[in-house]
Amino acid sequence: MNYIKISLDDDIKETAREFEKTLDEMFHMFNSGYSVSQRTWRPQIDVYESPDRLIIFAEMAGVKREHINLEISSRTVKVYGRRNTSAGIGNARYHLAEIPFGYFERSLVLPAPIDTDTAEAVYADGLLEIRLAKLPLSKVHKIMLEHR
Repeated sequence: MNYIKISLDDDIKETAREFEKTLDEMFHMFNSGYSVSQRTWRPQIDVYESPDRLIIFAEMAGVKREHINLEISSRTVKVYGRRNTSAGIGNARYHLAEIPFGYFERSLVLPAPIDTDTAEAVYADGLLEIRLAKLPLSKVHKIMLEHR
């Protein structure tokens, strides 16, 4: 007999989400329409770095511009939002359903600090482009050691 080990810790909500995700993945293999919880999908992302910029591309076909949210700090970028499901075709049923819909989220730790005041984002043809200017590297500050 197989057992599932459940560990109760301080963050019970996170544990519950992980358990629901595991159940979803397990039952999804047998029935693609089955879902215990709200599924989260992750858009595909490319990150490029030049000497003075970071450029991020996120593939989000079918997501409306007003459903995309960006949070940018000096070291992280979070892209999240929602892609609505297609209306379907009358009383037809799915034989294959591979295009994810619903809530999406991606959080990235940036390889260099950026200037949040100059961040730019453009969304066209299902591709989100985020341009971030890198901050200059901090100068080394030397101090003299005191003799005691």
